Amino acid sequence: MNLLFLVIFLIIFAFVLIAVALGLRFLETRRRQEVKQVLSVIDTGAPPPRHSVELLEAPEQEPNPVARFLSQFHFYRSWKYRLEGAGVQGTPEFLLLLGLVLGAAGALFGWRFHFLVFQTVSIAIGAVAGFLLPFLVIEYKRQRRLAEFEEQFPEALDFIARAVRAGHALSVGLELLSNEAPEPVRTEFRRLFHQLNLGASIDQALNDLVKRVPLVDVRFFASTVMLQRETGGNLAEILMKLSGVIRERFRLKGQVRALSAHGRITAVVITAVPVLLIVGLSIVAPDYLGSMARDPHGKMMILGAILGQISGYMVMRWIVNIKV
Repeated sequence: MNLLFLVIFLIIFAFVLIAVALGLRFLETRRRQEVKQVLSVIDTGAPPPRHSVELLEAPEQEPNPVARFLSQFHFYRSWKYRLEGAGVQGTPEFLLLLGLVLGAAGALFGWRFHFLVFQTVSIAIGAVAGFLLPFLVIEYKRQRRLAEFEEQFPEALDFIARAVRAGHALSVGLELLSNEAPEPVRTEFRRLFHQLNLGASIDQALNDLVKRVPLVDVRFFASTVMLQRETGGNLAEILMKLSGVIRERFRLKGQVRALSAHGRITAVVITAVPVLLIVGLSIVAPDYLGSMARDPHGKMMILGAILGQISGYMVMRWIVNIKV
């Protein structure tokens, strides 16, 4: 029991350290922003810009004290955009609470079953895995949604370019796209159009779009629109060329994935063979691994093998994950 209390204390202490680190990072970020605003005032002689719609940029108006407290940290704002990017209706505070509950359940599971041979290691890994599980699920849904958005984005750019070429304003093209495009492009551009319709500046609306959909192509689109509004030019032609560049990048990405398919399959096979071997030995000769797990040196070997398998798989995935 003393060991269990020690592990729980270490987990709570780790959470406190993480919270303090996030708070210090938030304060440092705020300090840098204030310094940049002061420097901009000195350079231009004008006051810092303020957007016309306070409702769209007032994170302090949260409905409960927990949300108001967490809104001071970068974690809250980051995961708020991540939840929106994943298409999930939820709040960061609920996600954090769910992670703490699952972390406690994972710690109890590791304390009861010792699935990693050592009780302390099982409790720690169970707590960390339970805490990270909802965040990993949200991140998985977000990545899938981003992949779908990236695939549909060239068609969306073509649609906006045709609307602009037909004589419509950019806002009208966004409205038509939000009504005609499939998900998830429809939802994201509908949010963009609603922000513009409520009076937000085009810069703020596009920056929020980039935060929800952090893709290189979306950054190019936002930069293109803002630059065109400042310097002028044929927006329809620019969007058509950007669409062509994105399609060419997709073609190159397909070639890279085809060439790296052998490495990805190798990583999966090399990782799965030891697991299948352990399952087979447990069925054919149950005492073979049981005696090894009861020996102190055998426990260390099993733990080293597990860590080696995980690290080896991550290294192989990192090698074959080629960015285009």
